[in-house]
Amino acid sequence: MKRIFILFFLVIAALSLNAQVSLGSVKDGYYFAQEDAFASDGWKSQAVLKVSGGKIVEATWNGVSNAAYARDKLSQAAAGRYGMVKASKIKAEWDAQAKATAAHLISTQDANFSKYGKDGKTDAISGATMAVAEFYELVRKALAGQSVAKGPYKDGWYYYEQPEFDKSGWKETVLVTVVNGSVVDLVWNGVSNKAGSKSKILESISGKYKMGAKNGEWHVQAARLSAAIVEAGDPAKIAVKKDGKTDAVSGVSISAGAVALCLEALKAAK
Repeated sequence: MKRIFILFFLVIAALSLNAQVSLGSVKDGYYFAQEDAFASDGWKSQAVLKVSGGKIVEATWNGVSNAAYARDKLSQAAAGRYGMVKASKIKAEWDAQAKATAAHLISTQDANFSKYGKDGKTDAISGATMAVAEFYELVRKALAGQSVAKGPYKDGWYYYEQPEFDKSGWKETVLVTVVNGSVVDLVWNGVSNKAGSKSKILESISGKYKMGAKNGEWHVQAARLSAAIVEAGDPAKIAVKKDGKTDAVSGVSISAGAVALCLEALKAAK
């Protein structure tokens, strides 16, 4: 019986990802969707859309990572720090192919595009030989949801890291995603000055960075605070005490450094 229920929910999830979207019924606004978790390569894809008059007038395919020092995927690739161009048949880096895919969506207005194989790749998009299925799945997911509320910031991806390592050899970083002026995603992470160390998220997940805290390890509590900031849409709405901690988020007893880091990152978004 348990197996039947699991299969049922898997089928429902698959159908929801491939549900058809009628652009004519989508209200004007900005829409956002991202994958539920980081993939094995550390990346999590995102789709940002603007709809006006029943048409997609802006589209961006990007991604965020749980790796140390990672900027958004478009920026990483444009700076030559992704490396797809070496393996690409058309010698195009990830950012160029992602932009070509987004441009194809705007040109065709086909949010239900599914002319790709089991590997997610297609011959229908000029300038893109990489897998595009995840982008179109996110497009449909975004358009099936609610539009993003208007916030006070400029749209984009904003990265900030502490200027110095602390006494324990860590400095924290944030990568903030802003859509329609609101914070829609936050990757709160950290980097170490110890050779061979991975990011704070990954070290915490593996158990190499261990706190033994009642409310969970660092990555667990960091995810809770990050989710609270996203739900608020603005880090300024999260109250922080003089000791650097917050009572505003249940299950978070670690220092709420993400709030101050986000505010620093978002200075570039004003």
